[in-house]
Amino acid sequence: QVRLVESGGGLVQPGGSLRLSCAASRLTFSSYGMSWYRQAPGKERELVAAITTGGEITNYADSVKGRFTISRDNARNTVYLQMNSLKPEDTALYYCKAVALGDGYTYWGQGTQVTVSS
Repeated sequence: QVRLVESGGGLVQPGGSLRLSCAASRLTFSSYGMSWYRQAPGKERELVAAITTGGEITNYADSVKGRFTISRDNARNTVYLQMNSLKPEDTALYYCKAVALGDGYTYWGQGTQVTVSS
């Protein structure tokens, strides 16, 4: 069964950094566009960053541009989200999403919690 497993979340102080990882199994990773979403309490789930199948194109929410970087390593079936200069408003549950090239079939990870607080 297809699995997406996020890791790397935790508690950090404002201005700190974290790197999230999403490891995929049981899918042809290079055929999937990958993205990160987040959902804070009382808020809608929002797109944070996305990357095309080979890493050719990336896209970011305005709120994280210049601070976050999405990347992927197809040989390791893993997508990353490097988060720098973290702010309290970045606090959320972060989800990994895979979208199949061709038919658009999607998979979601279980989420990893990021809390930015002093």
